[in-house]
Order: sequence, then structure tokens, then C-alpha cells
Amino acid sequence: MDETDIEQVTLALLDAATDKDSEVQEQVRKSMLTLGKQQPDRVLAMCQDYLLKHPKLAVSHRVVILQTIELIVGCRIDEISSPRIKSIISLASDEMTRSKEVIPDWQQAASNILVAVGNKHINDIMEEILSKFQPGLIPHFFVVQTLANLSDSNVYGMVPFLNAILGTMLPMLGMAKQDNMKWVFSSALCHFSDSILEYLANLDKAPDPTVRKDTFSSEIYAAYEILFSTWLQSRESKLRLTVAEAVGSMCHLMASDKLEEQIPKLIPAIVSLYKKNNEHYVISKSLCQVLDASLNMGSRVLETQMDSLLFALHQQVSAPVDYSNPPTVKNHNEVLRCFSLLANAFPDRLVMFVLQKLENSNERSRVGSLAVLRHLINSSTSTMESKKLLILASIRQPMADQSNKVKKRVVQVISAMAHHGYLELDGGELLVRFIVQHCALHDTYQRGQRPTDPEEVTNEALRTMCDNTLHLLTTTVGRLADVLWPKLLYYLTPGQYSNATTALCKSLIVLGTKKKNNQEPSFNIDFTQEVNLPSPQTLMIRLLVNGAFPFHGRGHGAPSLSLLQILSVNIHPNAEILWEKEIPPLLSVLEESTSESLDKQHWDEKLLKLLSKTLDNINDDKWVCQLAAEATRYLPTYNSALEEKSFLYRCIGVTLQQCFNKELVKKQLQEILLTARHSDAIEREGVAMGVGLCANSHLEGTLAKLEEFGKSDAFKKSPSIFNLLKERNDVEIEKVKSTLILCYGQVALNAPPEKILNRIDQDILRSISKHFNTKDLTMKLSLVQSVGLIARAIRECVKKQGYVFTRKQELINVMLDFIKAEPADSLRTPVRHLVMTTCSNLMPLDPAMSENESFELLKVCVNSVMSLPPENSTPEKTKEDEILDPKQRKDLYRDTFTALQELLKSVLAKDPTPDGLQSVFKHIESWLSSTHDHERERAVTATAHILANFLDNLTVKNMVSFHNLGALLGRLSPRCSDPQLAVRMAAVDCIYTLLYIQLRYEGFSLDYKDEALDSLLPLKDQLENPDHSILYKTCSDLTKVMSKRLPQEQLHTLVFMLFDGLIDSQANCCRASSVILNTLLKNRGGGLQEQVPEMLEVLHSRLQSITEEQVRVAAGQTVLILASQHLQTVINSLINQPLPYDSWISEMWMALGADPIVANQIMEMVMEKLVILAPYVDKKESMMRGGMTKMATNQPLAMTCGLKELLLNGQSQEPAVSMFPQLFSCLTVRLGASVGVSAPKDNNIKNAAPVHVAGVAADALRILLARAQLDEVMKKLDEDNAWEAMKEQNTHITGVTLLARAMAKHAGPRLPAIVECLCPSLNNIYECQRVTVTAFFSELLNHHVVTELMLIDVLMNNMMERISDPCCTVRMLAVRGLGNIAVGSPEKVNKYAKELLAAMSSGMEEKDDPGKLITLEAMSGLSNVLRHLDKKNVHLLVVYIFMKIKPFLECENDEIRCASIHLMGNLSKFGSGEPVFKDQIHNVLVSLLLHLVDPNPQVVKACKYAMRACAPVVGSEQITAMFQNHLHEDKSLHYGEFINDLTKYLIQDFPGMLNFYHISVIQFFKSNWHEVRAGAAMFIGFLLGNLQEEHLSHLNMGTITKGLVMLLQDPDPVVRSKAAEAMGHFH
Repeated sequence: MDETDIEQVTLALLDAATDKDSEVQEQVRKSMLTLGKQQPDRVLAMCQDYLLKHPKLAVSHRVVILQTIELIVGCRIDEISSPRIKSIISLASDEMTRSKEVIPDWQQAASNILVAVGNKHINDIMEEILSKFQPGLIPHFFVVQTLANLSDSNVYGMVPFLNAILGTMLPMLGMAKQDNMKWVFSSALCHFSDSILEYLANLDKAPDPTVRKDTFSSEIYAAYEILFSTWLQSRESKLRLTVAEAVGSMCHLMASDKLEEQIPKLIPAIVSLYKKNNEHYVISKSLCQVLDASLNMGSRVLETQMDSLLFALHQQVSAPVDYSNPPTVKNHNEVLRCFSLLANAFPDRLVMFVLQKLENSNERSRVGSLAVLRHLINSSTSTMESKKLLILASIRQPMADQSNKVKKRVVQVISAMAHHGYLELDGGELLVRFIVQHCALHDTYQRGQRPTDPEEVTNEALRTMCDNTLHLLTTTVGRLADVLWPKLLYYLTPGQYSNATTALCKSLIVLGTKKKNNQEPSFNIDFTQEVNLPSPQTLMIRLLVNGAFPFHGRGHGAPSLSLLQILSVNIHPNAEILWEKEIPPLLSVLEESTSESLDKQHWDEKLLKLLSKTLDNINDDKWVCQLAAEATRYLPTYNSALEEKSFLYRCIGVTLQQCFNKELVKKQLQEILLTARHSDAIEREGVAMGVGLCANSHLEGTLAKLEEFGKSDAFKKSPSIFNLLKERNDVEIEKVKSTLILCYGQVALNAPPEKILNRIDQDILRSISKHFNTKDLTMKLSLVQSVGLIARAIRECVKKQGYVFTRKQELINVMLDFIKAEPADSLRTPVRHLVMTTCSNLMPLDPAMSENESFELLKVCVNSVMSLPPENSTPEKTKEDEILDPKQRKDLYRDTFTALQELLKSVLAKDPTPDGLQSVFKHIESWLSSTHDHERERAVTATAHILANFLDNLTVKNMVSFHNLGALLGRLSPRCSDPQLAVRMAAVDCIYTLLYIQLRYEGFSLDYKDEALDSLLPLKDQLENPDHSILYKTCSDLTKVMSKRLPQEQLHTLVFMLFDGLIDSQANCCRASSVILNTLLKNRGGGLQEQVPEMLEVLHSRLQSITEEQVRVAAGQTVLILASQHLQTVINSLINQPLPYDSWISEMWMALGADPIVANQIMEMVMEKLVILAPYVDKKESMMRGGMTKMATNQPLAMTCGLKELLLNGQSQEPAVSMFPQLFSCLTVRLGASVGVSAPKDNNIKNAAPVHVAGVAADALRILLARAQLDEVMKKLDEDNAWEAMKEQNTHITGVTLLARAMAKHAGPRLPAIVECLCPSLNNIYECQRVTVTAFFSELLNHHVVTELMLIDVLMNNMMERISDPCCTVRMLAVRGLGNIAVGSPEKVNKYAKELLAAMSSGMEEKDDPGKLITLEAMSGLSNVLRHLDKKNVHLLVVYIFMKIKPFLECENDEIRCASIHLMGNLSKFGSGEPVFKDQIHNVLVSLLLHLVDPNPQVVKACKYAMRACAPVVGSEQITAMFQNHLHEDKSLHYGEFINDLTKYLIQDFPGMLNFYHISVIQFFKSNWHEVRAGAAMFIGFLLGNLQEEHLSHLNMGTITKGLVMLLQDPDPVVRSKAAEAMGHFH
């Protein structure tokens, strides 16, 4: 390759080195480096020349070139000639020192060259550098910097020079006045010292093993004196730090005596730097080096510096560490390293210092001291061994610190101490307590809150850390087992450790399991010896209560039960076998549960049962009595956890059941009643349940104790009682009475059935009835609950023995008074639901209630509940009442309504007859049509419940009539369309139940199932949708069932009630009434035909005033049923209605489709008129503007609108299907004539939206397809958005094409009749109709189905005729259609070969083709046709067609470019074996290769296809294989690799054509597409890169060079980058 070419390219690259695009810059550097690696001397020479010729070059440009030189030198140092090395050294040295000013980027780049050369040619470098490092003169900044960097990169080469360098440098140090020079000298001394130390540490590898430390000591000390005495005091922070760093490194090289002499001055000086600088890491590192050097040489004076040294280090270690800022972390570690060094030399002094510092209460100071202590415990184990007790004593003070940051450090220290044997020593238990205390911390923040200070240590974080530490100590420090077991048990019972329970239990489980499995004697706990531990009874009760609330206390339930099982032998030997059987299933339940899913009541019962079984098994009265006493004493622990306390009361109750010591039972009951906090509802309930459970075994004693308590001082308003109640001065007597009342109720419920009945009147009711007149809410609630419990107890007893409860009505009246006293407008208390539940429990008891009593009960309860405001309303807050939270409110409402339903069932159970049902229903009836949604919902829901209950309990003894069926159906059926979903659902249930009740009364058996009735239930699913049409259909279906099952005599009542329904408060129910009426009249109305005129008049007037759509539809349907007998009149009337039709007219048209015969007549009439009548007229747009516009004619448009509405009726399917071809053709042609046509204006109608003329025809066609059940056609058209396309002028052809495609694919058998109907329209005078039909036929030819249906000839003849149509669009569509035969019916192509080729050829030459659309279709069509033509039919035309295509390859139009390339690919098979064709392929090969990166992805695909097709013709097996393997349309192509490989084969197989190829490629340097220009640059680059020397003569390198240099200035950065890359191949 000509040297001038390489020089030109290198020069261009050098010029482009500072391109504005960073990627181009990078590529330029890479290419220069590539050229440099191949010809280092030449390229380096050019770089040097460039710099010399351009002395004023911008610094950034010089830097890039210098960096390139450095890179070439770095990787080709061994291949560069000695003269070139010397000239490079000279150049770099000159560049580095030319400017006296420091210009970092430029001079650093030059310095880097010298360092790179110095790795191999140290002597040459030193010769040059030292020439600029003359004694008595201050050298250039970068000369010193270069020496420093050389000492780093070439230690063994540089150290031998350092003595001389230091000798020259020393005098310079005193001359240096500027800070930057002082900095660079200091930095150099630091690097020199590090290099010397590395050299000395690796003498075995060094070239001169005789070098010793003292070789440099005197020079280093001399330098040190200047640095230390003068420069360290500088005001410049950066300089001070560098000096400090240098001094640290230099200490190791100083003579021991000199260092010893300097220590008293040096250490204070370095320490003082902490105050002057923000960056402390370098200072700490330097200090660490000084300490290391001092200690290594056994310094004696160091001890004199300890005070100030320790003070400074402590300040540093106490500074907060920012883990996101590495220097602060490194500083912290360096400081700790200093402490380690000092600890090994002065252990006593250091430990005393740290422990004294622990006494300082300052948070930061303590945190630092603790960090040091932890570090020393871990790193200086032997030194610390004798200090253990001292450390244990000293850690107590920081343990009392309130700061969480300090506590966190304390925990870390304790963890370290545990691993080194501190916890076994005396005082170790305090450390364990500290950990446990902090496992019990409560959250700092509520859920959702976040700390504002990122460094804050929250309680949660500290607690998690302690949890983990306790777990770690348990599992990894084996010797701690006897420290922790059993002492950790102590922490389980005090309340302050409750939040640590989970962590404690887990640790104890691990320890206990291990000891038990290993059969260690220490597993068995002697509670008499371990005086601090809780008793077995207290432990058991604590763990059991924990188990009852498994998801409290961070999930302490499962661990507590597991621990209980482990401790079984220690609790009581008799418990072991039982608990091994009972506890694992309980744990399984917890594993599968969450706090929401666990059935709490059932769970509590399981645990109480476990307790009861355990006490049975233990069978030790003394033990059980002690358990009862301890459990009672333990109650105050739960004063802040009342749910747990309530459960403990029940545990005490179960325990007392098993106690045989009656005195103890009485004593415990007394204790419970006196110490209970009666002011709290949960505790009152708990006390009552506990007392009730006790009564199961001790009824007499319990009743006696309650009576005694009732008479005690607790109920006298005198000061003495408050002494008994242990300082409960605020307890109201009413609350104590409430507890007592509840106790009586629970005693009644739990006492043995055989003993309780005779005690109810004489003991229990006598005690509670005296409080019936109370106004206190708490007492009321307690009374209601207690009476309810007594009623339940009696019900249980009377199952076994008869009993007349004489005080029943008295109690019911008391209950009703309670309800009446409740405020009617709010629900704040549970009085209502408790009263109704109690009344339900009292109802079944004898004697029965009178009718008036029953009426009063229902009236009060129903009205009290129904009138409540909705659940989500917010009541006003009054002084006395607190607003309930949403969950409490929801629960209260739910319980209240459930109680009402149960009460209604109880009343109905007393009289289960139609009259009894009516007596209950009449209280609800008026609420059914309330204006309030919530009241209607409650009424219908309640009705559904009582009807279902009535049916379930119905026994028909004789054939009686269900006489109120019609009235009930009339009231309830309109509710099936209520706006509220819940009302609708419940109403269907009511009707279903009512009709089944009727069947039962008709004599059908209990298990009889009626198909019609059972069809009602699925209707509920439809009712979920509030859509009117669905509700209409559902109501109609429901009515059909009702009309089938309704006895004739009930019809009048029902109809009458339904007329009332038309004026219902809810519009939806008016609609339902109208629908039900209509359906009933159809099914059961009989001879209403005579009354048509009158009904028509009424319905017509209603239609004018009804605003509800559904009611209007129902009425309109009736009108249309009548109108169907007067068809012509109705049609004439409808056609003359103004457009667009209103909803009433539309509904009428739609209803006309219901009768197939009428529909058929209308369809024929419309089609006949649409053929005859003109679709539009041309009108001038305005007098001022001359343009014409198409205006639709009225009658055809109105008929199209009417036909559309008629087809909407599903029943029009039969006539629509029978006339489908005619309707389809008619509407398709109508659509063609409607596109771009405006609707006529009607001046009588204002503000009406104009009709979309084409839209109406498209909608009608769409509905017709649906009627013909062409679902697949519809689906395809919807997916392709074809309907919108068909309506608009610019996309109409696309839309029609999609329609034809869908019909051909999914409705083939219908096509012959459609084609027959459409053919006449091809000769229509309206151009728009010819376009539509031609587009339809053109697409049909794309599908083989037309051949199968023998339509091919008809369609081909029509297309050939349209080739000469006056309309350009029709001609284009005809050419498209002819081309489509190749896709649809390829086997027919040769039959029509002559006509097809003629048509396509003339298409490519079309003159009247403004958008080249016909040309494009002709090329695409010919491309398809060629695939199937025989060679004989094309042979002579191949080259002719090829020549016609070639100009289109570079066409600006993407589609034409794409089509021409495709066509070329298809032509290739006809040219195989033809030399002429091979030449043609080579002519366009470059164009195809470069268009593989065309911006249009379709062109790229076409290129891949064409090149694969042409591959066999190219004449190279390797290129053929490449094209066929790599060029797949659906696979990505790595273009660079592909072109690289291809150029190798082109050079190998076609060396003679290289000149042609490269000239062809160069022409594309001026392509309009930047992607192609970039591709051309790559092509040339790889061609050059792969070319052997002998082929270079084929290329015009001058032209290539010129072209690439031009591309290097291209506006597109990618092109510039590729040009630069190509230049990298010039070697």
C-alpha cells in the first residue's frame, strides 16, 4: 500500500481526533492505535510530525495525540526502533516542559509517555529527565511527578537511581516556594520511600541485593527535616496531608536514633493536623506508620506521648462512621489499628484509658470507647485475658445509658465478650439480662411511620439485633448453655419482659432440647434450689396464656407451647405423656393459621380443654390448689392486656373446678371479685366466665359467695368499701353490680342441668330482678346478656324435663323497655341485638305469647332496627358517646340484623301458617317500598329469611289455600329490578320460595323439584349486571315461571298489585312492573286484540311522558306488536320521520324484525328501492366557493337506517340468512356509494347530530354478518379495525380488502352467489361503486377458494376488462387483482401467463400514475407471478425486466425500493446458467449488500430474500453458503462480521472484479441514507483489512482515501465513526 495513502489516512485521523461526538473520538483513537500497532514507527513519526507542525494546536487535541502515542508505546515497546524511542522521549519531555505554567491534562499525557517508555528504557528516560533535573534549579512540576510515577511503575529500575536523585533533590527542597512544588516534592518522597521499602522487602528479586536501608537514611532524614519543620505548617490543606503521608512512609527509612529523637515532636505535629483538615484518613494512616516504625525499633519515648496520642485517637474513633463514604470507614479502621499496636505495647495503660472513657456519659465518646473495647476483645485476646473482671465491672456504666446508639455498641461488645469467655464469670448474668431487656423493647414508631434521622437506631433495629445476639449465643457458644439454662426461665413471667417471650422461648427450646436429647442432669430443674425462678405453676399458666393469643407479642404462641412441651417433666412428671400427644396437633393448627383465619373461640376451648385434661392427669389436689392461688396472684400482671387477663380468669375457673378444697375455692372467688377492675367490660366478662366455670363443680358455694358479695360493703356508698377494693376509688357501684349480674348468667349457663332449674327463680332471678329499673347502660347490657344466658340454660334443661317459665312475659317487657329507650336515629350500643337475642331465647319457652303481645314485640323490634341510618353514615358525636371505629360499627350492625332475623323466625315458629306468615310480613311490608336503599334492602333480606324458614318448617296437614300468594308476589316481584343488587337477589329468593310454598300447599311432596322454579336461581347471576336489557330479560323469564305456577284466582290480585308497582318510589321497579305486566298479558291475557285501539292510544300517550328507557321499550314493543298488522302504513310513517331517528322510532323498526314474514317483505322492498334510486346528488358547496359536494338522497338513506335497525332484532335472522347474498351485495355497493357523502340537512330539526351516511351502511352490513352467524368473519374484521377503514374515503379500499379477505377465509361457500350479485355493479356509472367492487374482487383472487368454487375465470375476465377502466384507482386494483392470482391460485398462473406479463409490463410503464401506485402493484404482482411461471414463458424477458427494475433500486420511495428488490430475487431462478444474468447480479450485488442496513426494515428483509435467491447465480460456493446461512428475514444479522467474512470470499473468488466492487462501493459514499454511507465505509474498511499485498493493484487507493477522508467529515457521527474504523485497516 502506498505510504502516502497511509499518511493521508493517519493525517485525517489526527485531524478528527477531537470530533464533537465521543463515540467517533473513541473510534478515531482505536483506528490510530490499530495503525500504530501495525506500523508503530511510521504512525509515531506522523504523530510527532503533526505535533511539531501544529505548535498552536488546542490543548485537548494535543492531549488525544499524546495519549495515542502512550498507548502505542505501551503495547509495542519492544518493536519500536531505538532512534524512534529517543525521539519520542525527547518529544514527550519537550511537550511536558514547554510551558512553565502547569497545564495538567497536557503535561500529564506527556509524563505518561515517559513512564510507559521507562518500563523498558529506564536509562534513556533517566538521561532525559535528569537533564531537566539540575542541581540548584527548581525543576518543572511534571519532571518531579514523572520521577514519582516511575518509582511506582518500575521499582527495580528506579531504586538504584534514587540515592543520586535524593542528593540532587535535597537542595531544591529549600528553594521550593510555591505550594504546588512543595506538594509534588512531598508526593515524590512518599513514592520513593514506598518503592525503597518494597525493594528492601523483595531483595531476592532485586537486581542489586546489596542495597540497605541505611543507604538512604541520611538523605531521607535531611528531607524529613525540611518537610517536617517547614512544610507541615503550610496553610494549604492538600499540601499538609501529602507531607503527613510522606513523613509516615519516610519514618521506616530513618535511623533509629533520629526517629527516637523526633517522636516527641512528630507525634504531636501529626495529631495536631486532625484539627486543621477535614480528611482524616491520610493523617491516621501516617500516624499508624509512625507508631509501627517506633514500636518496631523499640522506642522508649513513645510512652511519654501516650496521653495526647490516646486523646486524639479516641476523638477520631468517636467520630460517626458514614458507611456510604469509604474514607470515613477507612479512617475508623486505621484508628482501630493504632489502638491494636498500642495495646500490644502498653496493655495496662490502654485498657485503663478505654475503661475510664466509658465513664464519660457523652454519647459519641461512649460509642467510640465501646468500638475500641470490642476491637481489643476480638483482636488482642491474650493481652485482654487478665483484664476480664475489670472489663465486666466497667461495662455496667454504659449499660445504663439511655441512648440506643450506645446500647447497640454495648450489644456488640457483649457478643464479643460471650465468644471470649466473659459471660461465665461473676457478673456475666447482668449482660444476659441486658440482652433480654432489649429483646423486650416496644416499637419506636407506629406502623407506616419512618425515622427522620437516617443514623437513628430505632427500638425495632436494636431489638432485632438483640434477638439475633441471643440466638447466636444459644447456638454457637456451647459453653454458655449452663449460663442460660435454666436462668432464662426467670424472664418469662415478669410483665416487663413480655415482648421478649418469642426470643426467650426459641433459645430455651434449643437449650432444653439439646440437654434433654443428651440426657444431661442439668435438664431437670430443682425449683427449690433455683430460688429466682418462677414456680412450675406460674410458668405453666404464663405459657398457656401466651398460647391463647398466639399472634400477640411478635408471635409468641407457638414458641410458648413448644417450650411448655419441652418443660413438661419440670412442670409435673404426669404432664409429659399427655403434652407429647396433645401439643403437636395444636402447633400444626397454628402453622396453618393467620391472626385473621384462626377461630379464636374454638382455639380458646382447645387450650382450656388441654388445661382440664392436664389437671386430671396430674391428679394432685395440693398442686392444683397452688396453681389456682398462684394464677389468681398473677392476675395483676395482665392489667394492661385485658384479653389475656379475661382468658386467665377462665383458666382459674377451670382450675377451681378441679379443686376439692371448698374453702380455697371460696377464698379464690372472694379474691377475684374483690380485686377485679369492674370498670372494664372485658374484665367483667372474664370474671363472670371464670365464676361460671367454677360453678360447674361448686354450684352451692359459688351462689353463696355471689350472694355474700352482693350484700358486702362493695355495694354500700361508704369509704370502707374502697379499702376492700384495693385503691379502686374510681369504681362505680353500677359496674360492680354489672359484674355480679353477669356472674349469675354464666352460673346459670355452666351449672349442671339437673341442679339449676329450681335455683333460677329463688336465687338467680331474685338477685338480678331488683336491678331492672336501671338507667345505667352497662347494667342494662349485663341484664340483657344475663337473661339471655338464663333463657339458654332453661332451653337446654327443658329438653329433658317440662317447665313453665312464669316470668317470661315480664322479662320480655323489661327487654322491650330497654329497646324503646334507645335513640331511634343511631346505633351506638349493643342493646338492640342483645335484647332481640334474649327475646329469641325466651320465645320457645312456655307459656306462649298472646297475639297482642306478639304484635307489640314485632312492632317495637322491627321498627327499631329498620329505621336505623345506613351503616356507613357518620353519626354526630355527643358528649356522652364516643364514635365507634368502622370495624366495631360494622360488627354492631351485623349482629343487630342477625338478631332481628332470629327473632322473626322464633315468632313464626309459634304459628307456621299463611296467617302467621302474614302477621309477621305486615310489619315489614311498608318498608319494602321505602325511598331509602338501606331500608328496602333490610326489608327484602328479612322477608327472604322468614320465607325460607317458613318453607323449611312447613307441614301441610290438610289442603288449605295459600291465599296471600298473589299479594306477596305483587309486592316482591318489582323488587327484582331494584337499583340495589342485594335487594334484587333477595327478591328472586323470595319469589322462588313463595312458589315452592304454593307447590307444597297444592299437595306436592317435600322433596319434589320443579324444573321451571329451579330455573329461577340461575337468573340471580344475570341480576348482578345492572344493564337494563338484562334486567328486562330476567324479569320476563321470571314472570313466565310465575305465570305458569300462579293459580287463575290469584291473577287479578297480582295484576292489581303490579299496577301499584308502576308508581313505585324506584324507577327501576317501575320498569320491572311494566315488563312483568307485559309478559303476563302475553302469556295469560287472552283476548285483548279487540281493545287494540284503546291500548294503542294509552301506550302512545305514555310513551310521550315516560322517561325511563326500559318502560318505554316495553310499551313500545306493545305498540309494535299491534302495528305489525298495518305494515304499509307503519313503514310509510317511519320512512317519513326526520333523520336521525329518535330512540322511539328506532325501537319500532327493530321490533318489525320479530316477524320473519314481515321482515322479508321489508327487506325486498328496501333492496328494490336502493337499486332504483340515486344514492346521492352533486351540489355546490356554496355560492361563494365553486366546489361540488355529494349530498345523500333522503329515501335511500332512510331505508338504509331502517334496515339497520330492523336487522338489530335477533329474530330477523331467518329472512336475513335466506336473502344474504342479495343483502350483502346491496349493502356493499350502498357502502361504496356512501363514502364521502354528506347527509341531507333538515331545517326543522335543530341541534341533531348529522347521520354518517357511510357509517349507517357499514353498521347495517356488520349487523347482517352477525345475523348470518359469520362470527369468524366478524372477529377478523373487528381485530383488523376494518369497519372504521370502510367508512372513510382514504381507507375505504383497505377496509373492503379486509372484508373480502375475511369472507374468502371464513365464508367461502357464500361467494358464488355474492359474486353473481356484484358483477353488474362493475358497469355502474358511479365510479365509487366500481372501485368498491373491483377492490372486493381483487382481494378474492388472493385466495384459493375462488378456484375451488370455479369463480376464477369470471374474476380474471372482469379484472382484464378493468385494466382499461377510465379510473386510475380501478386500474391499480385490477393490476393488484391479477397479481394476487399467484398467491390465491398459483397453479393457474401459467394458464394466464401471456395476459399477466402483458398487464404487469404495461403497469410498470404506466404514465398516468401520480403516486406510482400502479407501478408498485405491477412490480409486487410480477414478483409473485414469477414464482410460479414456467421458465419457457419468461426466458426471453429476464434481462429486459431486470433492466426495467434496476433504476428503482435506489428509489426514494421505500415501498418501490422494496418491491423492486423482491422482484429481482424472484427473477433470479430464471437466470441460472445465463452468463448475462450473472453479470447483472454482480452489477447490483453491492447495492443489495449496502441496503442490508437500509433504514426501512422491509427493504432489509427484501434484500435478505433477494440475496438468498440470487446466491446460486453468484458463482461462489462460499458466498452462496453465506447468503443462505446468514440472511434469514426473521433473524438478526451482525452486519460487520458478515461484511468482513464476505470481503474475504470476494477477494478469494473474484479478484478480477475488485476494481468494479470498490468503485461501486465508493459511489455509495454519497448515498442519501446515512446508514448506507456508514455501511459503505465498513465495506471498504473490511475490503482493505482482508486484502493481500498482491491484490492492492486492483484498487484505486487514492480515490478510497479521498472518499474516507470526506466521510470523516460527514454530518452523521455513525458515518464518521465507521470511516475512522475503516481507516484503521490502512496497513
